[in-house]
Amino acid sequence: MKILMVLTSHDQLGDTGKRTGFWFEELAAPYCRFIEAGTDITLASPAGGQPPLDPKSNEPDFQTDETRRFDSDPAAQQALANTVRLDSVSVDDFDAVFYPGGHGPLWDLAEDRDSIALIEATYRSGKPVALVCHAPGVLRHVRNGDGSPLINGLKVTGFTNSEADAVQLTDVVPFLVEDKLIKLGGDFSKLGDWESYVVEDGLLITGQNPQSSAAASDILLARLNTPTA
Repeated sequence: MKILMVLTSHDQLGDTGKRTGFWFEELAAPYCRFIEAGTDITLASPAGGQPPLDPKSNEPDFQTDETRRFDSDPAAQQALANTVRLDSVSVDDFDAVFYPGGHGPLWDLAEDRDSIALIEATYRSGKPVALVCHAPGVLRHVRNGDGSPLINGLKVTGFTNSEADAVQLTDVVPFLVEDKLIKLGGDFSKLGDWESYVVEDGLLITGQNPQSSAAASDILLARLNTPTA
């Protein structure tokens, strides 16, 4: 199996002067599970090379067994330092696509034409797409063949308004994930703040927050290992 993991290249947290990027656990937990499953992983980002790590996600309170394992894995560090450019990848080369979150994707991947085209092509090819935390926000411009929003009528979740309030970034991010998914016609559901919660609807797998990244990757692997009729 081959899985493409797409990371943000955006490192500025609005006009706050603070840094952002991808959330470490949302990369590390799925990556470790995919490796354990014998999956061939490719990391990509819009700019290629080393994507920005949200420095807050690497603070001691947010480190996990998986982040420590990723940090101590030379192959993982090499892959992260050399992500391929997103415009160079083809859905034909992968069995699934996984988007870790972090605030960065709301600025770049949500508007990136290559990301939009990748998700649309993946979906048309009958291959699953998984996105966690803020990453479901990158679906904002993704469309079906008839021009309707991809998530219109689909069950979805993502970083909630109350979680955005809790980290005091409601007025900093370009849009709120929960509000945007609902506006696009998604059947949005959620659990309490920071509870692991994943929704699967057809080819689409979405996780609510960082705590959902491991469960989302497990569901994706289960989907890939389920024989199709």
